[in-house]
Amino acid sequence: MKADRPWVDVTPDDEAMLDRLQRHAFGYFLQHGNPVNGLVADTSRPNSPSSIATVGFALSAYPVGVERGWIPRAEAVQRCLVALRFFWHSDQGGTPESTGWHGFYYHFLDMDSGLRVWACEVSLIDSALLLAGMLAAAAYFTDSTPAETELRELAHALYGRVDWHWAQHHGAAVVHGWKPEGGFLHYGWEGYSEAILLYVLGLGSPTRPLNTASFEAWSATYQWENLYGYDFLYAGPLFIHQFSHAWIDFRGIRDRFMREKRCDYFENSRRATYVQREYAIRNPRSFVGYNAQCWGLTAGDGPSVAPQNVAGRRQAFYGYAARGVPYGPDDGTISVPGIVSSLVFAPEIVLPTLRTLLARSGAAATRAVQASGFNATARSPDTPAESGPWISEGEFGLDQGMVVLMVENFRSGLLWRLLRACPFMQTGLRRAGFRGGWLDTAAQP
Repeated sequence: MKADRPWVDVTPDDEAMLDRLQRHAFGYFLQHGNPVNGLVADTSRPNSPSSIATVGFALSAYPVGVERGWIPRAEAVQRCLVALRFFWHSDQGGTPESTGWHGFYYHFLDMDSGLRVWACEVSLIDSALLLAGMLAAAAYFTDSTPAETELRELAHALYGRVDWHWAQHHGAAVVHGWKPEGGFLHYGWEGYSEAILLYVLGLGSPTRPLNTASFEAWSATYQWENLYGYDFLYAGPLFIHQFSHAWIDFRGIRDRFMREKRCDYFENSRRATYVQREYAIRNPRSFVGYNAQCWGLTAGDGPSVAPQNVAGRRQAFYGYAARGVPYGPDDGTISVPGIVSSLVFAPEIVLPTLRTLLARSGAAATRAVQASGFNATARSPDTPAESGPWISEGEFGLDQGMVVLMVENFRSGLLWRLLRACPFMQTGLRRAGFRGGWLDTAAQP
């Protein structure tokens, strides 16, 4: 079944291109997952720990793999079950050597033991991405077999175990995270961000939900701007305009803020995509390669080389960073997975961009498309200009997960259909003040 996409002509060559990109991305989870506990590596680099958010993307990707014929249903169910059993039985003691606390989980876990690494925080947003994956798997695997029944029961139990109210440490606002060494982190969610998924899941909980004041307190910090002729809810990096949309179909549904602006979050992301391209066309900082067919700044890997002279100034390079437009940071690094993940919003500009980027021949061009980022401006001292752009080493699980989910939402709308029927998502959206569109016609849970 094809998704509703009347505004763009998708050729058979486009379909084949998207299939190749999506299938390669799906392979990441098969190649870099631990079959014993279901954890998935944050990156393909050696000795990478697991990111709980990447596990959430994997759980959401397995249904896509079944639909596309890339993995047998029984194998997909087993992969989901192994992960859900691990999290259900994991140490929730909140110690420096445990896995989580209050139903949330540490951001990074050891691939084998499943215990905290890097002295990282209990992460609210990464736990939300993990839980979204659990609910997506539960919504897809609905057969009455013992395995699929257990899968659904575990997913719902894990979601119900989360104490969302605990995360409202100072009242309405939700904190970013918590560490056993120092308690709650000293900052919360302010300004529009990917946390919209977190709030919807927290408000939809049947056990210990966020209070309804939480979403209003957060949205009160929004920043509405006009950039390059586009009125939109500002956030610089592309991923902010994408992540929550992997699971929630925001087309035609509006909260109080969007009703006042006569907009919705889907249309907002479409405008943000055009802002990104316009920034690259104008290229105010004169980076190499930026144009109408090469754009896309988001969170991801970048070069860590010495500062260099660019257009008469000393330009620093930031390594891993959340790049954004038009205010930066920007060091010339482009993310092709970030472009692909904008496909549902603006296929009329994304498809031509992908055609151009993929038309380049050679192994380096293929790597640049699949990697977290590439940079044609940065040069190492011993790297000649003719050798091509800097390209990030390996692949990142979050990038590959977004490619799988957002391409699928464009091609069939699978994840959107699954989560539109999820009673917890419906409840969370309604408690956040959303109404209209499909939400008004959905059966009340």
